[in-house]
Amino acid sequence: MAITLTVNDKPATLDVAGDTPLLWVLRDVMNLHGTKYGCGIGQCGACTVHVDGQPMRSCSLPVSGAANKKITTIEGLSPDNSHPLQQAWVDVDVPQCGYCQAGQIMSAAALLKSTPKPTDQQIDSAMDGNLCRCGTYVRVREAIHKASAMMMAKGAR
Repeated sequence: MAITLTVNDKPATLDVAGDTPLLWVLRDVMNLHGTKYGCGIGQCGACTVHVDGQPMRSCSLPVSGAANKKITTIEGLSPDNSHPLQQAWVDVDVPQCGYCQAGQIMSAAALLKSTPKPTDQQIDSAMDGNLCRCGTYVRVREAIHKASAMMMAKGAR
């Protein structure tokens, strides 16, 4: 079945089964390995991507459900890793093992797009579905606040 997607601003028509999870299309067909497999049931958040700007769990979304939509993966967030969230993640030294971090960043990016200056409670609520076995939640929150400030300062210029 031919499925048309736009992934990281590049159109693609792929011959894949419509019920294939978007995660496997991204990783195995398109060779975008930043999106991680965690649980396979949409509970851990490691596979989070944006579908038409909304954070979605790509492991539980059939590729047919993403047809003709705009998909953004961690690779498409910023071509040179200069997105304020990516910078803040490094500055705050968020990751330990790093496995969940692409999904964490993608969820945080959706939050900051809709809520440029979130409170701790808004951050906790938006990030609730992203699990981190290393327990870096306090640093995740700090990095989101830092990225928010960076984005606000950039917008003020």
